[in-house]
Amino acid sequence: MSEIDIIKNKFNAQKKWALVVGDLMLDRYLIGSVSRISPEAPVPVVRLKESFDRIGGSGNVAANLAQLGIKTILAGQIGDDVDGKKLLDILKKNHIGVDGIVKDKNPTTTKTRIIGEHQQMMRIDQEATADLIDSKPLIKRISTLLNKKPSIVILSDYAKGVLSEALCQHVIKLAKSKKIPVLVDPKGINYSKYKNATAITPNKKEAIEACHIHVTKNTNFLTPLLKLKKSLNLQFIAMTKGEDGIDLIQKNTIKNLPAVNQQQVFDVSGAGDTVIATLAACMIAKMPIETCLNIANVAAGIVIGKLGTIPITLQNLIETLSPKHSEQEKKIHSLSGLMEQVLIWKKQKKKIVFTNGCFDILHAGHVTYLEKAKKLGDVLILALNSDSSVTKLKGKSRPVIHQEDRARVLSALSSVDSIIIFSETTPLHLIKKIQPDILVKGSDYKKNQVVGHQELKKWHGKVELVSVVPGRSTSAILKKIS
Repeated sequence: MSEIDIIKNKFNAQKKWALVVGDLMLDRYLIGSVSRISPEAPVPVVRLKESFDRIGGSGNVAANLAQLGIKTILAGQIGDDVDGKKLLDILKKNHIGVDGIVKDKNPTTTKTRIIGEHQQMMRIDQEATADLIDSKPLIKRISTLLNKKPSIVILSDYAKGVLSEALCQHVIKLAKSKKIPVLVDPKGINYSKYKNATAITPNKKEAIEACHIHVTKNTNFLTPLLKLKKSLNLQFIAMTKGEDGIDLIQKNTIKNLPAVNQQQVFDVSGAGDTVIATLAACMIAKMPIETCLNIANVAAGIVIGKLGTIPITLQNLIETLSPKHSEQEKKIHSLSGLMEQVLIWKKQKKKIVFTNGCFDILHAGHVTYLEKAKKLGDVLILALNSDSSVTKLKGKSRPVIHQEDRARVLSALSSVDSIIIFSETTPLHLIKKIQPDILVKGSDYKKNQVVGHQELKKWHGKVELVSVVPGRSTSAILKKIS
């Protein structure tokens, strides 16, 4: 089987599973708008619009594995509190096993981020100090799980105290006795607790601290990294370097595997979790380590183009690795994919233009119209009528061109930045979700006839009418052909 076929087959892991051990966290986001300063203190007032909770810490590693199609069980500690219950509920909804999670007297580690006008303004952390954590109940639970022989173990260290030296060494020793590989995403400078693991995946800064070296332009990383690998008795080290890719330290060599950034770097949070999860999935599939890390590089390149800590998905990875994948095809989005992109554009203060239509048999009139629409803002979203909606609007003989083919041709236009296919009679639902700055229709409409013109007032958007090219229409082309 080829690499892409193995990935499509969910890494050949139907009867295999992964165990992730580490610091569990709940990430909470409070998002709102800012329009004034508080009269009580010189601080902005955030008017709350929405709030949501996400899996954080080692749970994000498990979420990446689950999204890649790997059965995953998570082990760690939470509090017997409301936030702990919420975290368990989210994990279960994401099909992550919670058999390894124990409750204790400490509160669930929760990070609350307050975001105003797309800018993080404050973070509030709730957590226990490391010396209050009792590892014994968790070690007992993990031992039971290891006896069920997972295919791989990941120690995800966020330096919150769960991965003590005693716990790490117990897990590594027991796993090694059962010939189960152990990957570690390390933290801090006490790497001795990871001794005898299969590999560690520090970022460059973490590796520098662990090697106790002073870095200059001419610093030779090979000697200190080889020394670290030898002292910890590791098979390899994978040092992540952001836009510079991953350095593989194996045997007596260091090899750079270049980054594969498929899109603009927007948010690097969670990229390390994606790397170690993808590496683990590929190792379960028995791929060579270099191949595993090349695929992990691709996965990291996908998630850093998204807003916030978002796990990689199997479909994302397959689409990006597919030989048919192109920059143009990336413009064609699902609703969830489009909304991720819209959030990025809004964060970047881009002026979003929206239009819709059938675009059946693309002609010069269409191209000119879209070019004019694009000039009204920074990015143009095109909502394309599906085949069924075109038939409702134009009759049983239409469309002439299938919706996927229409979308693919339109994606080749430089004026179009994103395409979404919709089946409703009108794109009102999409307009409400996207909240574009400018809504464009042809000059054969009046502004008060344009669907969504009333809704635009709520977010101070406006309707623009673009002149159409006379004598250019799909109907005229069909008439000439017949």
